[in-house]
Amino acid sequence: MFKGSIVAIVTPFKKGKVDEKKLRELIDFQIAHGTAGIVPCGTTGESATLDVQEHEDVIRITIEQVSKRVPVIAGTGSNSTQEAIILTKDAEAKGADASLQVSPYYNRPTQKGLYEHFKAIAQSVKIPIILYNIAGRTGVNIEPDTIAKLARDCKNIVAVKEASGSLDQMSRIKQLCPEEFDLISGDDSLTLPVLSIGGTGIISVVANIVPRDVADLVSAFAKGDFRKAQALHYKLLPLIKAVFLETNPIPVKTAMGLLGMCEPGLRLPMCEMSADNLEKLKKALKDYGLLK
Repeated sequence: MFKGSIVAIVTPFKKGKVDEKKLRELIDFQIAHGTAGIVPCGTTGESATLDVQEHEDVIRITIEQVSKRVPVIAGTGSNSTQEAIILTKDAEAKGADASLQVSPYYNRPTQKGLYEHFKAIAQSVKIPIILYNIAGRTGVNIEPDTIAKLARDCKNIVAVKEASGSLDQMSRIKQLCPEEFDLISGDDSLTLPVLSIGGTGIISVVANIVPRDVADLVSAFAKGDFRKAQALHYKLLPLIKAVFLETNPIPVKTAMGLLGMCEPGLRLPMCEMSADNLEKLKKALKDYGLLK
């Protein structure tokens, strides 16, 4: 159901407020360059520092601008189950095609708690749910057995964005879950390896600046052109490493500022890059041919 290069889009700010005009421009840029889906209000979209009204507005603007051209997968997760349900119901009412549900952060629930959390959210709506497993930022791993149980018990839990970094874990998910359950890479550097074990695509950070190359990588693999997919993997790798020199989305938003794509403003506690890392980022952009 969910395949290709799906961008975890940044939230552009202007004078501290969401820049609606720029967000609409970025969405059109993505779709024009082969992006197969848009994720507003993910980690890359600085969801943690959007207030509830801004969160709902960014999702609404995205749905309006996309206008059914590609799926909109709204980031509506929370470490509060009730808050996640409220956000997800609102996104469904606004016309979102699916919801991305990050595992609860900080409170570190047990596997049973994770199961009950995601089940409650899934039962509150009809739209598809994509689980988001990123223990490095949430403090808790959704184990393959838990994912498989959710996939069996909740018909609208249809995929997982896997950012554990473990191909072994991802292989177990593919082995345990129904055949139609989608495995989506959550790490740009692992897109090609994840595709090789049965993944369907990537929810990408680097696609914010090079959407066509990420889309072409996934498309080439799907067409059996493994040589092209591998060439794009190695072309992208230095740029991917550069956009993760510091905590996401600091480098990618800085890069977008350098490229004139949007203002690079971040919300505290996210702050500007260190001088050393900024030079490394500029070099990567120049080496890629994006910056003179």
